[in-house]
Amino acid sequence: MWFKNLKVFRLSPSWSCTPEALEASLEKLAFQPGNAQEMQSLGWIAPREGAGLVHAVNGQYLLSLRAEKKLLPSTVVNQVARARAQEIEEQQGYKPGRRQMKEIKEQVVDELTPRAFSIYRDTRVWIDTRNHWLVVDAAAAAKCDEVMGLLAKALDPFPVALLHVEQSPASAMTEWLISDEAPAGFSIDQDTELRSTSESRAAVRYVRQSMDIDEVQKHVRAGKQCTRLALTWADRVSFVLTDGLDIKRVTPLDVLRENQESAGRNEDEQFDSDMALMTGELARMLDALVEALGGEKKAV
Repeated sequence: MWFKNLKVFRLSPSWSCTPEALEASLEKLAFQPGNAQEMQSLGWIAPREGAGLVHAVNGQYLLSLRAEKKLLPSTVVNQVARARAQEIEEQQGYKPGRRQMKEIKEQVVDELTPRAFSIYRDTRVWIDTRNHWLVVDAAAAAKCDEVMGLLAKALDPFPVALLHVEQSPASAMTEWLISDEAPAGFSIDQDTELRSTSESRAAVRYVRQSMDIDEVQKHVRAGKQCTRLALTWADRVSFVLTDGLDIKRVTPLDVLRENQESAGRNEDEQFDSDMALMTGELARMLDALVEALGGEKKAV
């Protein structure tokens, strides 16, 4: 249930949408398997098997976007194209030129696509209508862009904006390291990356190793800033914060797992309970993190 990576956006406070209305909007872009000639298809699916496109618990909405991609390795295309080009050379008496080779490859792709294997990738989305967060469970920007692009097609007007904070994460994390003091409610863990701001982009990484303040100061004097820092919030959730305000490697700690253990729940009750726990904890953590970064920067 827990999201592993958080791409965080702000939901417009004025936006109001019932689960039923949101589902009706998403249904227009529900997932349909691609036809024989489509290399990729995108669409919304139920986040729980047998349920609707929107799973709602106490004002928290869970969505899921499915991407289908056909696997057609370039090595296979090139191998078939070379064999085809050899046949054509024997027929016409000379090697195909660049333009003809391009046409041969395009023809090979068209022929092989219907026989290509499909792989599926699901990306989950959490919409917090109470605290006005929209969070995508994605580590890569491209996967997040898929989600935001399809959401923008479904919702008009699009009620989502980038999250901006008063202090840049890089400068804040660097200050925390130099002072050896995390912001209130947080503790600094052992994974750190410091990267040069010059064109060289030279970097030093510490994995499962605490940094000495003198070392940090030495790297900062050399022109480096902290670009990744492992943190723990309230002894409940650990994560890695990046200079781009992405949150990675989210992990609930034992205190949450112990509190969540309960006998006698059926699958539906357990799913809703897990979802309520995750969204409640992450919403509070995001509020605390924004405050630690100087608060949210209001749009001018």
